[in-house]
Amino acid sequence: MTLASKSLEQPQCGNDFILEQKPMDIEERKAGNFWLFKWLFNWTSSSPIMLRAVEKKILSFLKTPYRGFFVDIGPAVGEADKIWTISMNTDSKEEPMVLLHGLGAGVALWVMNLDSFAKDRPVYAMDVLGFGRSSRPTFSNDALICEKQFVKSVEEWRREMNINKMVLLGHSMGGFIASSYALSYPERVSHLILADPWGFPEKPADSNTSRQIPLWVRALAYALTPLNPLWALRAAGPFGQWIVQKTRPDITRKFASAVEDNTKLLPQYIHQCNAQTPSGESAFHAMMASFGWAKYPMVHRLKDLRADIPITFIYGSRSWIDSSSGEKIKAQRVDSKVDIKMVNGAGHHVYADKPDIFNRYVNEACELYKAYATNLNVRDTTESDEEINDATLQVETQQKAEHKDQNSEHALSEGQHTEEVATDLKQQ
Repeated sequence: MTLASKSLEQPQCGNDFILEQKPMDIEERKAGNFWLFKWLFNWTSSSPIMLRAVEKKILSFLKTPYRGFFVDIGPAVGEADKIWTISMNTDSKEEPMVLLHGLGAGVALWVMNLDSFAKDRPVYAMDVLGFGRSSRPTFSNDALICEKQFVKSVEEWRREMNINKMVLLGHSMGGFIASSYALSYPERVSHLILADPWGFPEKPADSNTSRQIPLWVRALAYALTPLNPLWALRAAGPFGQWIVQKTRPDITRKFASAVEDNTKLLPQYIHQCNAQTPSGESAFHAMMASFGWAKYPMVHRLKDLRADIPITFIYGSRSWIDSSSGEKIKAQRVDSKVDIKMVNGAGHHVYADKPDIFNRYVNEACELYKAYATNLNVRDTTESDEEINDATLQVETQQKAEHKDQNSEHALSEGQHTEEVATDLKQQ
């Protein structure tokens, strides 16, 4: 058993059965008084206790001790909201990193990243309000109000945690929320890291009429637009886990190297995260123009982020997310640090597809921009221009070396692809 499996969620006792039956770290949810709501609640086969158990099992594969707890953020959206949080290496004096997951996910999906991130700094990962084990309040149906509610929940969490400033990392929808938070509270963000962020590009005018998309697919997408994205998983009830296993075996395979029995644990975790009241999912639905685009895209908004806050984009080369938004934002922010990383062979879940490369990019970005921030502070002191230039040159040299390594990886990947094609042609 690893140290992480003995998390500090609550005091341990000799009777594990009693602990599982009456855990103290469970956010109880009510199904409503109407009989139909109760029936639907039971049909989905959702259970906060099951979600807690499978999360603990996945996180038991961490090598670094962690602590899990609820943070009471008060009436941020609902009457008394709580955000489920895990923390690691909180004794470190370095600036903390805060992680925001994407749609339908939770803290356990960072299992291949947390050890690496927490090696040199404090790390906090939260179940975004409306998802995972956090409270599931009713969000507004207005896209901008809904977005502000997410931002408010993050800010109330930060205040309760007494974090002055943080590196904020968001994946997919979490990247959209992180960007909106940085725009609202720039003094609290030292570095914005966006992993394959959702909601950045504008929706193309011909997105629904493309000839490449069959008519029946466009008709089905139009018919399902009023529904939440993951409605089918809940409609399947107790078969939801089986649906995840059969329809998304790729997600399960991503965690094979880190999680034993991943073929059962990951589908069960994803099912339990999304079989409950779709509070955050409904909020996502309110913010989207259609699944791939936001009503208020971030591409024309992030240019207004305070100039001294660096941004790092990390995209998967095979992702469905349009990475051109990162290039546009970089062109708009000529006086700011904007870096764009492309992880070859990775899809939308870039943090899980190529975790070693993703972790390296995140950690290197934090170190490089920490040096960059130090240089900015030096300019306000009596240090000589020569010393400042030497420090800046060192950072830029590191960046150039990193870009060279990235280009080499890309060239190697392209060369392998060419060889594979040539071999196929020869065999034919």
